[in-house]
Amino acid sequence: MTQQTFATADLIDIAPDTPSCEVQFKTFGKRRSFYGKVRTVRCLKDNGLVKKMLNTPSNGEVLVVDGHGSLYSALIGDQIAEAGRKNGWAGAIVFGVIRDSATIETMDFGIKALGTNPKKSAKDGNGEIDVPVSFGNVVFHVGDFVYCDEDGVLVSPNPITQ
Repeated sequence: MTQQTFATADLIDIAPDTPSCEVQFKTFGKRRSFYGKVRTVRCLKDNGLVKKMLNTPSNGEVLVVDGHGSLYSALIGDQIAEAGRKNGWAGAIVFGVIRDSATIETMDFGIKALGTNPKKSAKDGNGEIDVPVSFGNVVFHVGDFVYCDEDGVLVSPNPITQ
């Protein structure tokens, strides 16, 4: 999916009932705005499934990672982000933390995350893939459309057109 210019503020003006995630994410990577269909991972202190997903080919999807808001260890680092970029993912939303943020800032990839922590996570593959995840008073379902920019995150079952 080719990324186009949009602003979440403009999109929510067009579709005011669109759910807006209430989490105050930080934005990482050169791709400051990104959108795509949702794929999900639910995990805690273990990024094995995140790595697995971002190492698979994508047609511009956005990986939504429910890390339970944990700041304990990073769920994405530069190598996993680079794999996502190379495999065609538009970006990732991480309800948790990332690492290698300075390197990720140089990548054409978008990440929304709570912040950073240099600590590596476990790599056992514990968690679930493609299940509904919820945070910030929003439920993300596989196949929903998610729009991210520096103002926030919107999620809709249908595309929002300008």
